[in-house]
Amino acid sequence: MFSRILIANRGEIALRIIRACRELGVETVAVYSEADRGAPYLRLADQSICIGGGPASESYLNIARIISAAEISNADAIHPGYGFLAENAHFAEVCRDCRIEFIGPTPEAMAKLGDKVACKQLAKQNKVPLFPGSEGAVADEDAAVAVAKKIGYPVIIKAAAGGGGRGMRVANNEVTLRAGLRQAQQEAAAAFGNGSVFIEKFLERARHVEVQVLADKHGEAVHLCERDCSVQRRHQKLIEEAPGPGIDAKRRDEVCKAAVRLVKAAKYHGAATVEFLMDEKQNFSMLEVNTRVQVEHPVTELITGLDIVKTMIRVAAGEPMPFKQKDVHIKGHAIECRINAEDVARNFAPSAGVITRFEPPGGPGVRLETHVVTGYRVPPNYDSMIGKLLVHDDDRASAIRRMDRALREFIIEPIKTTIPLHRDLMSDAAFNKGGVDIHYLERLLKK
Repeated sequence: MFSRILIANRGEIALRIIRACRELGVETVAVYSEADRGAPYLRLADQSICIGGGPASESYLNIARIISAAEISNADAIHPGYGFLAENAHFAEVCRDCRIEFIGPTPEAMAKLGDKVACKQLAKQNKVPLFPGSEGAVADEDAAVAVAKKIGYPVIIKAAAGGGGRGMRVANNEVTLRAGLRQAQQEAAAAFGNGSVFIEKFLERARHVEVQVLADKHGEAVHLCERDCSVQRRHQKLIEEAPGPGIDAKRRDEVCKAAVRLVKAAKYHGAATVEFLMDEKQNFSMLEVNTRVQVEHPVTELITGLDIVKTMIRVAAGEPMPFKQKDVHIKGHAIECRINAEDVARNFAPSAGVITRFEPPGGPGVRLETHVVTGYRVPPNYDSMIGKLLVHDDDRASAIRRMDRALREFIIEPIKTTIPLHRDLMSDAAFNKGGVDIHYLERLLKK
């Protein structure tokens, strides 16, 4: 086991990793930017080091400064969390060159699964269902048009690197395809340093279903069932739940086994999430693979009773998987609501500022993942998510009622948050029925 882990991240995920390390008896080093100086969670780390200014490029994305912090603190491993450098193969390679264990996959495995074009090729070789589309990146507009004519409109243009909806456009005809291709290439190049894009068939009524997989360095890989993340806006998830409502047992087994096949083929170790889109008949096709811990990992922890972050650390240290597939059992239903500092009435505009009143919910089956306390200043520099509210209960209907109760207890003032929107969704008839598609929330917000 490691003696000291540096956490190359901030906020609630940094706090989550600090807690896991504390329970494993591992010391922690928290890095922070000037914008996060004085954040309450920093005192829980054994050591904290400032690595630069508020902009992420000067701190959480600055590889040289993070490595320097690891070296001066004698950290023998780095946990990247999610976002920032978590899926940066170059960062993983630098860690290896500096003899610091990267708590995640090897650079080679990350490249195989993190690049969407390479991932599709590997999936095809291992009989993981795929959408019809281009074999690889499209070279120009004419090549994109030829693919679209073959598979039929609508199509979606996707960046080969990165995610979060950037470098992505939907096209319903040749005109919008040509225009969208240029826009997607420019956006992808600016966001990820890679302007490559590819074309796929677009499903208008699809569900977003993802499978959590954990793998060790000894060739073992285990799935922890699936999550449904279909309640989203502009490709950003707002609600995640597990297991997926209404998915039949046979289809669940198929999609989970497909995810494990792909992860094993990449010779991967650590936590991976294989994302799929599922149509109304529950036919599924792979979307992408996230080569890191997911924001929504606690949803799976609640229904399995397993600790994903601790397992990541253990397998990175070379330990075998602490459980087998036969040991994974699903109990009840879990829901997560992402609490974002955003003003829903103003088109989800960020809402930074000082929180003067913070009253978290509690009671049976409620879990809150947040670094926020009364007096915390929400900085304008980073992602707007300030917490994740989770509930667990015996079944989905009970979990929805529990979430509604917890949301009513939750008070954050004076900044605006997504709490009121989540309360509305808990009483929404279509959401309560289950199985809404990825565009449902956007249609609802237009009413």
